[in-house]
Amino acid sequence: HRPILERVRQVAPFLRFDDDPYITLIDGRLQWILDAYTVSDRFPYAQPVNQSAEAGAVLREGNVRQILGGGVNYLRNSVKVVIDAYDGTMRFLVVDDADPVLAVYQNIFPDLFEAGEVPAAIQAHFRYPVDLFKIQAQMYSSYHMVDSEEFYNREDLWRFPQEQFEDGQRVMQPYYVNMRLPEAAEDEFMLILPFTPVNKDNMIAWMAARSDGEQYGNVLLYEFPKQELIYGPSQIEARIDQNPEISQQLTLWSQEGSRVIRGDLLVIPIDESLLYVEPIYLRAEQGELPELRRVIVGYGNQTVMEPSLEQALQVIFGDEALVPGTEPTAEPETDSGAQPSEAATPSPARPSATIPAADIQAALEAYNQAQEALRQGNWGDYGRYQQELGQVLERLQSQEGNAVETRASE
Repeated sequence: HRPILERVRQVAPFLRFDDDPYITLIDGRLQWILDAYTVSDRFPYAQPVNQSAEAGAVLREGNVRQILGGGVNYLRNSVKVVIDAYDGTMRFLVVDDADPVLAVYQNIFPDLFEAGEVPAAIQAHFRYPVDLFKIQAQMYSSYHMVDSEEFYNREDLWRFPQEQFEDGQRVMQPYYVNMRLPEAAEDEFMLILPFTPVNKDNMIAWMAARSDGEQYGNVLLYEFPKQELIYGPSQIEARIDQNPEISQQLTLWSQEGSRVIRGDLLVIPIDESLLYVEPIYLRAEQGELPELRRVIVGYGNQTVMEPSLEQALQVIFGDEALVPGTEPTAEPETDSGAQPSEAATPSPARPSATIPAADIQAALEAYNQAQEALRQGNWGDYGRYQQELGQVLERLQSQEGNAVETRASE
């Protein structure tokens, strides 16, 4: 039993497992890490996960459906499985010793689970699991309503946004990013997902699950004011289609024996602003290897498509660019179970300044290296280059703020 998922299920069929084991380097050895869940359908007074049409296609896909099978109303990521890539040794590490279901399993199989403090070298590689985040986000799309009348009338339901992917629309998936939260001191590795209201396309909130250090397991929600229009992913996609230059070029490529692939639209919070980035790939009709040809960047009321991220950032943030005077404010809420607990309001976005050529080149190189690592499946290098790109963008934002202060003093 060599495949990772098949192997762990032979040992612990009573657990349910995430669909995405990831490779790490720990103490000089390649180790797979896989998230495991305890589940139940009999937890008192708990609402089963809604798998109706309203729940969205994201919860009816593959492994999430397998995790939720049987009307689950209790789900806990209490175990991390570490599998040695060379000899197949498995370690079932307990990361939540307060889980009563896991406590029963530990009594039944006392030699299977390793309790106690997880080694720091392993814990440093933990990330918030995607499947758990999808399920929590779906539940929170209705349980964010705290007024009972509003809840039972279903007046403020949210949904996962739609995005254009390849030839059609699909439900947006959560994605990992290296970024710095507003008012945070440094970059963090986190999983984020925007929300839109049901039957509307504007963005109403976005959720972030943190993975670094003591912040691991904390989930934040940034909710935008309802009286302000914040563009959602499908609205940005519509603006891309309505741009004559962009749509003309994409149509032309589609007629020349190539297939245009519109990659994932990334909604990236930077300081107090939102930056939208979408890669455009071309693939020959008879070929299987896509090639990155353009990068679309949206900021404020601007949408541009350039051959590289360097040129797109130059157009967006150059002296001639028109940057809106204000950007959406947000109210964050923090909690390990996606429940509101605190709030803050970022200030309006600042006007633009000239971008130094050295930083532009550094951003371009980090982006290109990240894309190459992604094509090769080298996730370690991909994460490192993404972090470098985030640091460059933060420097640009900082330089922009300094330029504004200088102009104000003059």
